[in-house]
Amino acid sequence: MEQQGEQTKPKKILCIGLVCLDIISVVDAFPEEDSDSRCVSQRWQRGGNASNSCTVLSLLGSPCAFMGSLCAGPVASFILEDFARFQVHVCSPRERAVCVTPTSLVISNAATGSRTILHMNSNIPDVTFEDFNALDLSAFKWIHWEGRNADEQLKMMAAVTRHNAALPRQRRIATSVEIEKPREKLYQLFPHADVVFVSKDVSRQLGFDTPQSALRGLRGRLRAGAVLICAWAEKGADALDADGTPLHSDAFPPQQLLDTLGAGDTFNGAVIHKLANGCRLQDALTFGCKVAGAKCGFHGYDAIADKLTQM
Repeated sequence: MEQQGEQTKPKKILCIGLVCLDIISVVDAFPEEDSDSRCVSQRWQRGGNASNSCTVLSLLGSPCAFMGSLCAGPVASFILEDFARFQVHVCSPRERAVCVTPTSLVISNAATGSRTILHMNSNIPDVTFEDFNALDLSAFKWIHWEGRNADEQLKMMAAVTRHNAALPRQRRIATSVEIEKPREKLYQLFPHADVVFVSKDVSRQLGFDTPQSALRGLRGRLRAGAVLICAWAEKGADALDADGTPLHSDAFPPQQLLDTLGAGDTFNGAVIHKLANGCRLQDALTFGCKVAGAKCGFHGYDAIADKLTQM
């Protein structure tokens, strides 16, 4: 039987995936090869898809937690301090020894808002089922996976299914997965979540030129009653609800495009925030596009809460 304190304690949204160090150089114009130029500014920022979505969730008011591998050392200290600053609970496995923290060198072009990324992820292992199995699943109301090591993530999803089977519907954990990279092994994740985010890159790799055609073509990969969502940059985002009804939201670009880094992670976090709090899919889709569009109008994430008051 649950203790009284556990009944009133809000359940968290857990995001599982990558955290890395982003070293971001903002430039007036993209540099030519073999040139020497100055940056407008440079900063360190905690990055990674699941990590960024946690930041957005917390800023929107959803209690959340992150699970992903960390390496010992000063970079890990910076990452953990930043998680704490955004009130994101970290339930990562033990720090990985003899490995290097994944790092992204990002060139952010102030003239166009584009971001060019050089990513280094050499030898850090992803979260395993053994790591995941140590969690107390009763602490979570939603679990989101950034598609990575699919074989291990399938075991995690199966564990949530077993956990849910013993619970009444209103107490079950909702699940979502992001399939962003066009990698064949990740496609086995399609039928194992309640909400599936599929990227523009994956859609195109599978032969679809529009979000609408991607949704129609990929719906058969989902389990019955699942939701499929596809964001398409300046074209906004489309979705199929649990009954297969198509939905759409236009994009909401900022007055000045400054920083598109993490826009997709922002969209995912904002949509999950709304769905996890009982909103209709159409409202969640529109809200995700609004928050992602607003985020592209400033650097980093700190201003998201302030921008929401202007929506």
